[in-house]
Amino acid sequence: MAGYLPAAAAERAAQYAALGLSGPEALYRDVPESVRLTAPLNLPPPQSELEVRRTLEALAEQNLRFRTILRGAGAYDHYIPAAVSRIASKEEFVTAYTPYQAEISQGVLQSIFEFQTMICELTGLDAVNASVYDGASAAAEAVAMCRERKRTRAVVSAAAHPDVISTIRTYSFGAGTEVAAAPAENGVTDLTGLLDETTACVYVQQPNFFGQLEDLPALAAQVHAAGARLIVGVNPAALGVLESPGACGADIAVGEGQPLGLPLSWGGPYLGFMAASQSLMRRLPGRIVGETRDSRGERAFVLTLQAREQHIRREKASSNVCSNEALCALTASVYLSLMGPDGLRQVGEQCHAKAHYLAAELCRLPGVSLRYPGPFFHEFVTDLPEPQKVLSALESRGILGGWPVEGGLLWCATEKQSRAELDEAVSIVKEVLDR
Repeated sequence: MAGYLPAAAAERAAQYAALGLSGPEALYRDVPESVRLTAPLNLPPPQSELEVRRTLEALAEQNLRFRTILRGAGAYDHYIPAAVSRIASKEEFVTAYTPYQAEISQGVLQSIFEFQTMICELTGLDAVNASVYDGASAAAEAVAMCRERKRTRAVVSAAAHPDVISTIRTYSFGAGTEVAAAPAENGVTDLTGLLDETTACVYVQQPNFFGQLEDLPALAAQVHAAGARLIVGVNPAALGVLESPGACGADIAVGEGQPLGLPLSWGGPYLGFMAASQSLMRRLPGRIVGETRDSRGERAFVLTLQAREQHIRREKASSNVCSNEALCALTASVYLSLMGPDGLRQVGEQCHAKAHYLAAELCRLPGVSLRYPGPFFHEFVTDLPEPQKVLSALESRGILGGWPVEGGLLWCATEKQSRAELDEAVSIVKEVLDR
């Protein structure tokens, strides 16, 4: 870094003297000696571009790629039109940065505005921020939004994704928010006896982690009767066929935007979205971009709200969000624009149809049964003997089977799997169970 510092040696010496420091080492005097680096890092010698490429390719070859994926559990294998990555990888999008000078960042602001508009349409709510890191952090930020002086308790459905629950608990611990678990009865949320005057919010997922569809209007009525707010974590791929969370009474809708044109990519980067009713708009963390008219009467975009901790006293900040997944949000916008309402509906219909076909075929096998009786979208849990042997057999044939849950498997089907692939998976399961 020394060669890139703009200050000359004499200027740096004057700065250290003004601070009463002997040199750069003194900047770290409060860092314990036990964690300081006392010798150079043990790094290999420099390599040529060709050598680096060979090394990285060798590492990439260690990844196991499946030709058929029947697992979801929070990240989903959807078809992504070729135009999505082609458009999103344009240089002007890839190199765009935070609109600190909003008036000359019209392109970035418009891309955020279009993303917000589409998520508003999907969720049926009034305001959307410029995205957050992922679906789990969006859920945790939503819980923080709802906390009030006398309402410091959050109820989280046990049927939500375990990683989301863990993230909510982590955020809530630091904020002093109590987190209570609502049990899952027959795979859906049961709020009986859990709501009181200290409850700030309830978090549920639709569909939930087990693939089941929650009765959102009934849950919303219970939550609102207790004076609390309902947060719904949604799968956006399902919103082409399911009623929007806003129409079902949700105050806040959050979710993971990965199904909207983002590849699995071994875990990221992904995209968290947050939508809220107008009454909660000023509590949304991050930025909100709005549309206006400039001095010539032409369409223009502005940063309408910035609820960022850099602009206020830190002790009064309700969130530490200071960036957003802009390129991922742009990718989601491109995907939604290309698919349109009809395309997204067709994705949802195919997911639903193929998952139900797979479930029916699996349950024809002796010893295999659906664990939960309720309606589901594109994920479902089956009880079956020796699930690990089933997974191993599928893996040996290039198929990633369901996610292991206690005593069974959580399966998923999307529009991407053909009937032949589903039949092949069922045939392999049958082979294992017949042994």
